[in-house]
Amino acid sequence: MGLAKERIEGIRVAGGLHDIGKINVPAEILSKPGRISDIEFSLIKMHPKAGYDILKRMEFPWPVAQIVLQHHERMDGSGYPQGLVGADIILEARILAVADVVEAMSSHRPYRPAHGIGKALEEISQNRGILYDPEVADACLRLFTEKGFAFE
Repeated sequence: MGLAKERIEGIRVAGGLHDIGKINVPAEILSKPGRISDIEFSLIKMHPKAGYDILKRMEFPWPVAQIVLQHHERMDGSGYPQGLVGADIILEARILAVADVVEAMSSHRPYRPAHGIGKALEEISQNRGILYDPEVADACLRLFTEKGFAFE
């Protein structure tokens, strides 16, 4: 995508901190093996704002708190916590959103087995330009299909 190394470093830092707000979500919900209730999901949906509230007081040379706040926003406005649309979501958060979905779908969760990288990339491809930034989606797909990237 041609991003400066400094900007990439900010995304890397935000990627390591993006779910810090889950510290406010009861462990029983995060590790629940079955389906979660609407109330439990509403608590989980608060984690980006909780993470933002933790990080906004810290000084970073990048917009880390903003990236964390927006990493569940979607291009069509269906995301959370603010329902932002398109370019109102900062690019770093659009990148982290795609990375987060790919990692989450590829990994085992207490409530389901891993879907695998193929299913994750299918999700990104099918929702390119709808939920996910098309340029970011294309870069992700190229990374796995052309550049040979793989999770270890």
